[in-house]
Amino acid sequence: MAEPGVLFQNVSKKFQRGERHDSFRDLIPSMVRRMTGRPPVGVDPTRREFWALRDVSFEVRPGEALGIIGSNGAGKSTILKLLTKILRPTTGTTELRGRVGALIEVAAGFHPDLSGRENVYLQGAIMGMKRAEIARKFDQIVDFSGVSEFIDTPVKRYSSGMNARLGFAIAAHLDPDVLLIDEVLSVGDAAFEEKCVAHMRTLIARGLPLIFISHHLPAVVELCTRTIVLERGQIKFDGNPAEAVGKYRSAPPVQHDAPHPLSPIWIKRAELLDYRGEPSNTYRTGDPIAIRVHYETKEPVDAPQFAVDIHRADGLYCAGINTRISGHRVGLIQGGGHIDLTIPSLPLLAGCYLVSVGILHGSLMTPYDVHLRAYPFSVSSHSRQVGVLHLEHSWDLQTASRPSSPGDTRSVASIR
Repeated sequence: MAEPGVLFQNVSKKFQRGERHDSFRDLIPSMVRRMTGRPPVGVDPTRREFWALRDVSFEVRPGEALGIIGSNGAGKSTILKLLTKILRPTTGTTELRGRVGALIEVAAGFHPDLSGRENVYLQGAIMGMKRAEIARKFDQIVDFSGVSEFIDTPVKRYSSGMNARLGFAIAAHLDPDVLLIDEVLSVGDAAFEEKCVAHMRTLIARGLPLIFISHHLPAVVELCTRTIVLERGQIKFDGNPAEAVGKYRSAPPVQHDAPHPLSPIWIKRAELLDYRGEPSNTYRTGDPIAIRVHYETKEPVDAPQFAVDIHRADGLYCAGINTRISGHRVGLIQGGGHIDLTIPSLPLLAGCYLVSVGILHGSLMTPYDVHLRAYPFSVSSHSRQVGVLHLEHSWDLQTASRPSSPGDTRSVASIR
C-alpha cells in the first residue's frame, strides 16, 4: 500500500483568548493587572484557553480526496494552517510529503504590490520550482484563471474572485504532490467552481492526495472519496461522504410556516424511508426509497392531490411527481393518515438533494399546505457517470475483420 501523502496524528491546538487594546487607556490598566496577577474584570482565568482541535487524527493516501465539513468555528481551517506550518500544533504531529499546493485564504501568499505575473513566479519559487518550470506552466495557469487581461496588474487591485481564480490556478497547476483547498473557492462564480472541481477530479485520478474544505456539500459528495465531520474541534464522523453529509445535517427539524387557518388539511411531517421502512437521509444510487407524507384534516376533503418535488442542493430541479400526474385518485379522506410515494430504484447520482412535499386542491391545484425543500438527503454512488441521473446503458461496437465494401452490413464483433 502506498505511503500516505498527508499524516495528521493526535493533533490538538490551543489558543489563548487574549485581550485587545485599542488605546493607552485600555493598555495601562491591563499592564497593571498583569504585574499584580489580577485577571481582567469579568474574565474567568480558567476559561481563557480555547482548544480549536482536540486529538484529531487522519491520513490521506495517493488518489484519495478527504473532505472536511463542519459549522463555522469547528476547526476546519485550523487543520489546513497546521498542515501548511502557518500554525504549530500544541500536541501531536503533522506531515506532508512532497511539494504542496495550498489555497487556504484569498490572496494568501500574494504580494499585493506585485503583478499577477510576478506572483505566479513568486509562488512557484516558494514551492521550490525553477524559473524554467514555472515558465512552461505559465500560459496554462493564466488561461485557467481567466485573468489574462489583468495579469500585469498589481494583485491588490484584483477582486476577491480574481484572487481566488489565480490562487487556485497556481496551486493546482505547479505540479503539487499534495493539494489543500479551503472554502475560498466560494468567492468565485458557479461556473469557475465547477471547473475547479473537474480539475481536482483529474488530479485525484492521477494519484494526487487532496484535502478539500467546503460548505458546498454537493461538491464534497461528488468529489471526495472520504469525508470527516468536525464539531467543536473533534471528529464526529469519518467515512462515506454521503453519510458524512447526512450526519452533518442531522440537525433539529426545519420549522415550517403554519398552514392557513381555514385550510381543511395540512402536512404534519414527512419521512424518507429506506428498504427496511426505517427513516434515513443517506442512500445509494439504485436503492429503493419511500417518501411518506403524514397529514391531518379537520373536515372531510375530497380528492386532494399529493405532490413531491426533488431539487439538488444547488437548486437544480430534478423531479416533480404528484398523484394527479400518476393517475392515482385519492378519494375522500378525513382524520389523520399518511400516503407513501415509493421509488423502487433511485436513479440519482452522488450528491445532496432536498425534498419538497405538498397537498393541493384536487381541481384548482392551489396549495393547502407545502413544506418547501424541507427534507434533505444524500446519495453516494459507485457509478462514474457525471450529471444528475444514472442511466442504465450498454455499448455496442461493431467491427469488420477486413475492409468492408459499400453495403456490407456484416457484424464481425460485438462488445457490450
